[in-house]
Amino acid sequence: MMAGAVKDGRAHLAALDTDRAVFLDGELITRVAEHPAFAEGCRAIAGLYDFQAANPELMTFDIGDGRRVNRAWQMPRSYDDLVAKRQAMTAWAELHAGFMGRSPDHLACAVSGQLMALGLFEEHHPRCATAYWDYYEWARANDIFLTYVIINPQGDRSRAWGDQPKQITTHIVDEGPDGPTVRGAKMLGTGSIMAEEVFVANIQPLQHDEHDLAISFALPLDTPGLKIVSRKSFEQHAVSPFDNPLSHRFDENDAIIYFDDVTVPWERVFVYRDVDMCRRQFHETPGHVYQNYQAQVRLVVKLRFLLAVARRLTETIGTVNIVQAKLGELAARVAAVEGLMLGMEAGGQQFGEYFMPNRHLLYSAQVTTQALYPQLITEIRELGGGGLIMLPSSSADLSNPDVAGVLDSTLVSAREGEGAYERMKFLKLAWDAIGSEFASRHTQYEMFYAGAQFVTQGHSFRTYDWEGADRLLEAMLKGNDADWSGAHHDNGGHDGAGHDGEAPDRPGRGTAG
Repeated sequence: MMAGAVKDGRAHLAALDTDRAVFLDGELITRVAEHPAFAEGCRAIAGLYDFQAANPELMTFDIGDGRRVNRAWQMPRSYDDLVAKRQAMTAWAELHAGFMGRSPDHLACAVSGQLMALGLFEEHHPRCATAYWDYYEWARANDIFLTYVIINPQGDRSRAWGDQPKQITTHIVDEGPDGPTVRGAKMLGTGSIMAEEVFVANIQPLQHDEHDLAISFALPLDTPGLKIVSRKSFEQHAVSPFDNPLSHRFDENDAIIYFDDVTVPWERVFVYRDVDMCRRQFHETPGHVYQNYQAQVRLVVKLRFLLAVARRLTETIGTVNIVQAKLGELAARVAAVEGLMLGMEAGGQQFGEYFMPNRHLLYSAQVTTQALYPQLITEIRELGGGGLIMLPSSSADLSNPDVAGVLDSTLVSAREGEGAYERMKFLKLAWDAIGSEFASRHTQYEMFYAGAQFVTQGHSFRTYDWEGADRLLEAMLKGNDADWSGAHHDNGGHDGAGHDGEAPDRPGRGTAG
């Protein structure tokens, strides 16, 4: 990127114009931005960069020498810096209604958050710390779209990662002067097809002797030997923007990333053969907080969009006045999530010279939204009823006079001035958001992108201020002791003392009460 320039969409598409090894339906695809399975998704990402270039004050910050890059790379030093970062992330999320979970700001937040604790990496290994900081400065200066793979293929969940067949999980197979050689798979590779680089790490706990698995690094996605095995492309099967308005543009894709004996240069290795450092990289730095903070900012936009879908559904079918209470309840639940987001900013704290969101409020939001998202989808489907099922096959039906007449007389909208075309256009959007295969993937994604519910619940337990709560409890217990010296019950003529002159036992100590 030239000095003084802000990265735009053309620059991003140019960066994708390299040979890759992407596999879809048995086909090797080397130029993803030109392929009908991925082209619109690539253009959607390019559109984010075009918006950034057109709104530099909102979206970027100055890194010196007149160069500006996305605010996601910024390490906030104050509450105001954090709010500016959130405003930029919100503006990007509104361009895709929150449906691109691995937009470029996600990993930029994660990496910059981890390096707020550069000393931790220096403690691990000075060479790794230097490599990671140099990589951050290069990726930031070039506004790189970086994605990640930080979990292992599901495999046999009854066995430890180190006990799985070796070809499953990415592991170190050799070490040479140029760097370690790795082999095996990682996932989920969300966004990897339209990204420039992939960051590899282990967020799942490793056993103390699984040193061959303990590595973190970053590589270009066109590295020889790196294979990207894509899931089904929803974009490729989208009929048209009218019929599949979300999946046609915003299918960021997921993929298995397989390293077929790939040598990682030492200057790209950030954690090496240190099992505990793999954990510390996320949880003893602000990295895990920042990557999930970005996810919550994006999700708030998505929930607001879904809430608008819910209301428009009821307006279209004429039930809005009947279900106002239900809509009010849904609005309250979405607003509560937004309140948690604002609270994690207002309740943030310093981490050395940097400012980070409140950990516990972040994890509280994750626990809440993992349950809320599928519930919200179900509630909207209930509001829509059979109207979401009885949709014409495609927009082509509107151009057939025999069918168009039927549609005009049956697809009636309660919204003034709207007919079959408007109703069909909206309901196609609603179905793509809540009922299509694309929508089903998003429900699964929002339920599990941060781990299973017991994982986020564990983070909530671990980060809550139990000591503060217990101090309140202890304060309420003080002064509440029973006074046995003036007991009024018959004590056999004694004055409240036992036979040996001591106070009698309290109930529950093995004597009669």
